[in-house]
Amino acid sequence: MDKKFYLSSTDCRIGGVCGGLAEYFGIDSLIVRIAFLALVFGFGTGFFAYLLLWILAPRRA
Repeated sequence: MDKKFYLSSTDCRIGGVCGGLAEYFGIDSLIVRIAFLALVFGFGTGFFAYLLLWILAPRRA
């Protein structure tokens, strides 16, 4: 099965990045959101990673 990462249009709070990652990995989107918040407050890299994925990832048609 060939999986591709897309921004989520159904599980979307800001840009659909966390929902898309959760769909891709088959996990709950709350876990992905908590991981991004930990990266933002812990290392500061979560914001840039989220922004980069939001800009570069395709939206599901």
